[in-house]
This record gives sequence, structure tokens and C-alpha cells, in this order.
Amino acid sequence: MPRSVNAVASRARRKKLMKETKGQFGRRKNVWTVAKNAYEKGQQYAYRDRRNKKRTFRALWIMRINAAVREYGMSYSVFMGKLHEKNIELSRKVLADLAMNNPEAFKAIVNAVK
Repeated sequence: MPRSVNAVASRARRKKLMKETKGQFGRRKNVWTVAKNAYEKGQQYAYRDRRNKKRTFRALWIMRINAAVREYGMSYSVFMGKLHEKNIELSRKVLADLAMNNPEAFKAIVNAVK
């Protein structure tokens, strides 16, 4: 009995991966083994960086809030401590957005905390 290899499915699988690596530099786009390794490494980075993005944004929000509250003679940690004391539950994302785009509202929050 002849050996069955299902070339149709194998070809489709390779074609799908080659389509994903289209646009990459050098042999990463047209050599199967190199493209496969490049694609897998890219997927690892994508998985890792979906988590790192959350850390990066939180750090950015903290920097923006810190810069904004220092104008009112307070540090970030003191401000956040007083927010929790007064039971004002605003996320860092919202606070950073207010500090950048709506300084009057942010000032009202700072005054409510003082």
C-alpha cells in the first residue's frame, strides 16, 4: 500500500505561515524553516508584550499623575494615600487623563483631597 502524506494539508499549513511572515526581511519571508522560527519567536514576543503593555501604561499614568500633583505641592504617594482615605475611587488611567486633558477637574479632585 502506498504511503499517504496528505500533501494538500501540508502545503496549506506552510502557505498559511508564509503568508504571516510576508513583509519580513531576508530569508524570514521565503525560506520555510527560517520563516517558521521567525513566526514562532514573533508569537512569543506578542504574548509577552500583551502583558508588558499593561505595566508600561500603568507606569506612564503614575508619571503623569505625579507630575500633575507636584504643581499643587504634593507627591504622588501622598496624593494616592489621601484619595484612598477619602474613598475617592478613580483609576490611575482616569486620573492621568484628567490631569492631561481637564486640569480644572483634576484641580477640584486635588482640592477635595487636601
